[in-house]
Amino acid sequence: MRFYRKWHRWIGTIAALFLAWVSITGFLVAFTEFFGAEESERERLRDVTSAVTLVPSDPAIATAVGVAIAGAIAKAPGAPVDKVELKLKGDKPVVNIFLGKPGGGEDRQLQFDAKTGALLSEESYADKPLLYRLHSGEWFGDGGLVFAMGWGLALAIMSISGFLMYLHMMRRHQATGWRRYFW
Repeated sequence: MRFYRKWHRWIGTIAALFLAWVSITGFLVAFTEFFGAEESERERLRDVTSAVTLVPSDPAIATAVGVAIAGAIAKAPGAPVDKVELKLKGDKPVVNIFLGKPGGGEDRQLQFDAKTGALLSEESYADKPLLYRLHSGEWFGDGGLVFAMGWGLALAIMSISGFLMYLHMMRRHQATGWRRYFW
């Protein structure tokens, strides 16, 4: 047990810094996810049925994408398209076109009205928000991801060694009943 206690303390001291990082950024991710505008919109539209259906006589999807692509071509001719997203449910159906940079990377998001093809908004976009990349360590590059896997492993080792120490202390302790588990 002395071995586990020694390494548990050493790893725990270092892992506490990363546990604080992960817990704070995790809280912020959950907070923005819970109170964010996108979650509010998802909740609002959860019980709404889309007006667009998959029947051969309803060209709404093809028309929506077609007018949005035409608008994107007029706005940014020759730009690489990373992805196209349809949101057809709700008061104002939209088509989001995510543009990339010619050398790679994300550039901007164009949002078009799915019915008229009018440009509703233009904003910069990143595939993953900064907060998510900070939480996972990805913001620091591949080394950050490897490091995040390392601190995750260290936290797992802390949990296992702490549990083993708990079992050892529980076995040694002379208390009975609930006091045996919660000394």
